Amino acid sequence: MGVNYSRALREDEIAEMATDTGFSARQITRLYSRYSTLDKANKGYLTREDFEHIPELAINPLGDRIIEAFVEGSQDQQVNFRQFVSVLARFRPVKKGTSNQSALNTKEEKLKFAFNMYDLDRDGKISAQELTEVLKMMVGSNVSPEQVSVCC
Repeated sequence: MGVNYSRALREDEIAEMATDTGFSARQITRLYSRYSTLDKANKGYLTREDFEHIPELAINPLGDRIIEAFVEGSQDQQVNFRQFVSVLARFRPVKKGTSNQSALNTKEEKLKFAFNMYDLDRDGKISAQELTEVLKMMVGSNVSPEQVSVCC
């Protein structure tokens, strides 16, 4: 899965990714630059450890869940550039009335992505225990079982 992308991207690859993700060619080029910076060993793929060294994820209470979103579809835990861009496409905002929406960036895909952040055991349901765990990740132990029971 860890296809080596240490070379420059071809125009047809950029165009295909733009169609698949809704990112512009310029955005894909910038993302590739960031991806290459994260791939410090020039392996051509990113690992869980590479993501763990991103300061913004290290301080994010849901950092582990976000990292899991990147590596979960990969059997070998290696994320190539195309996979990297596909996950990021779910975070891309879409302005109403524009045609830059992709299959990865629909409301439904965004909701599925957010749901999966809370569905820790991947059983298709968010239990009170899972909600409590995620809330504890976000606010620490400042959430009581009583507070969780109010919303469940």
